[in-house]
Amino acid sequence: MKIVVDYDLCASNAVCMGIAPEVFEVRDDGYLYVLNEEPGPELYDKVRMAANNCPTGAITLVEDQ
Repeated sequence: MKIVVDYDLCASNAVCMGIAPEVFEVRDDGYLYVLNEEPGPELYDKVRMAANNCPTGAITLVEDQ
């Protein structure tokens, strides 16, 4: 799985960070950073939940092929 963020849509509201802090981080500069663009299977559920709960729909998940 690969995480893709549309930073033009991202509001840096930290909902994703609250769900999966191992993967997403909103820093003091007010911007979202993806700490791991290709997380391991143990984080898939949290990453899916973070993407599904993103208020702006900025997070897209590309499944492994």
